[in-house]
Amino acid sequence: MRVSFWIPNSISWDETLAAGRSAAAMGYSGLWYADHFMPMAATPADGPVHEAFTMLAALAATVPDVRIGSMVTGNTYRNPAVMAKQAVTIDHISGGRFILGMGAGWQENEHVAYGLDFETFKWRFDRLEEALTIIRSLTTQARTTFLGTHYQMKDAPLDPKPVRGTLPIIIGGQGPNRSLPLVARFGDAWNMWGTPAMMAETGAILDQRCAQIDRDPKSIERTAAALVFATRDEAVLAKLRSRDTGRPTLIGNPAELTEELAAYERAGVHELIVAGFAYRTAPEREDALGLIMEALHGL
Repeated sequence: MRVSFWIPNSISWDETLAAGRSAAAMGYSGLWYADHFMPMAATPADGPVHEAFTMLAALAATVPDVRIGSMVTGNTYRNPAVMAKQAVTIDHISGGRFILGMGAGWQENEHVAYGLDFETFKWRFDRLEEALTIIRSLTTQARTTFLGTHYQMKDAPLDPKPVRGTLPIIIGGQGPNRSLPLVARFGDAWNMWGTPAMMAETGAILDQRCAQIDRDPKSIERTAAALVFATRDEAVLAKLRSRDTGRPTLIGNPAELTEELAAYERAGVHELIVAGFAYRTAPEREDALGLIMEALHGL
């Protein structure tokens, strides 16, 4: 199983670069970055947030070897042809290491603040389905014509094509009726916030959705996102265990985290994405990332 690092989008570029280079040097296999314009909260909130694709392009140019991806892009933010062009450009900057994360879009307050259409759940997922169809066609076909309800393309080119011939797409979500069928149809990988038990349960539903369209479920990588608090200080661990983070959370020393990672592996997870916004300071983040990698080596 691989472990990757989700870099906070609230920290400065200098700190982002340092965190990305440090994680890569430790052996983390990927760097992920959230695509939001405001802090990830359901209510209005102040605070710095950098634009994802500008940062991903910069990371692609300055951090070698590791995979780089968006976790995940809100489809409501960009026209899919523009999205495909941005993604393939970063793919070329990185030498074929880019993964495009796609989701329907959920954060209503930033849509309201920036005048972006939000509409209904069905409206957003219908748009996502059309967008995924367009992006797949643009990145694999010479020209794309698409006449949908939400998007129209007329003899549209996309040149250059992805470095490795295809642009990997990871789709975020866990809904059995809209998200998982889209993963089965379009996804090279799937992501959700989840514990090992949640990943196993939802992964079984994904297997069913794959069977319905005669796709091999093993062709889709499964990735889980989680907050991870790692320390050898038992007093700190006791305090952390009393908190409710509202997210799937791993808390422990390296030996305990090795057991947690093994549970993810048994649940069929190929990659655990460690959410970096669990850490308040750069030294705290650096120490925790080192302990998590120690735990991984214990598998």
